[in-house]
Amino acid sequence: MSIQSPDDIAGLKRVGQVVVHVLQTMQAALKPGITTAELDEIGREVLAQYNAQSAPIFFYDYPAATCISVNHEAAHGIPGKRVVQDGDLVNIDVSAVLDGYVADTGASIPVGEVSPVAKKLCAATQEALLAALKVAKAGNRMDEVRTAVEKVARKNRFNIIENLAGHGVGRHIHEAPEFVPDYTRKKDRRRFQKGMVLTLEPFLTTGGNTAEEQGDGWTLALKPGELVAQYEHTIIITEREPILTTAGANVVAL
Repeated sequence: MSIQSPDDIAGLKRVGQVVVHVLQTMQAALKPGITTAELDEIGREVLAQYNAQSAPIFFYDYPAATCISVNHEAAHGIPGKRVVQDGDLVNIDVSAVLDGYVADTGASIPVGEVSPVAKKLCAATQEALLAALKVAKAGNRMDEVRTAVEKVARKNRFNIIENLAGHGVGRHIHEAPEFVPDYTRKKDRRRFQKGMVLTLEPFLTTGGNTAEEQGDGWTLALKPGELVAQYEHTIIITEREPILTTAGANVVAL
């Protein structure tokens, strides 16, 4: 999507703050003993309060309102009977549709006392997102996001999941441009355009650089024992700093 009017910006900000509220409410409820299905139900109820629809359900008939991925799971984890444990690293990914506009946000949240490496991974991934946001300006190459994220990952001795990345959004949960950054391109000459709407969402990990689809047909994961962290904003590209339609998300106490 590309911004055509001030109404577009206002609509994107409205749905952006809905997904932020959902994420914050779910984060507040996240504790040892809760099941991922119970956590998802909380998100579903908050969406309903705003008359917003779950984007994964609306566009893909996904079997839950939100995506909840734990520890080595990178993305699209299906909420269910799994009981959250002290020390888990839980990723909550929320996307919604409201009045024809879509926003997408996510955060990896440490539960109770997590390992030092989990804390470091979360801090590094948040740093990577901030670095990516700094280069997301009209005229800059999208590949600059890769450079910024890789610098943070290398400094902290983590890897990057290369088959998961930011993407266009706004009217659909997944739009052009796909894969921002795109690790399959040796030279990515695409540039950010003013008014472009997309997500930035680096995935840093203690494990490999490819997340594999699991038997449920949805969950993308690494090997058990590895850890993944992800933080995500929906943004509007400008000639200066991007507009964060999901401002207020990704605030995680470490």
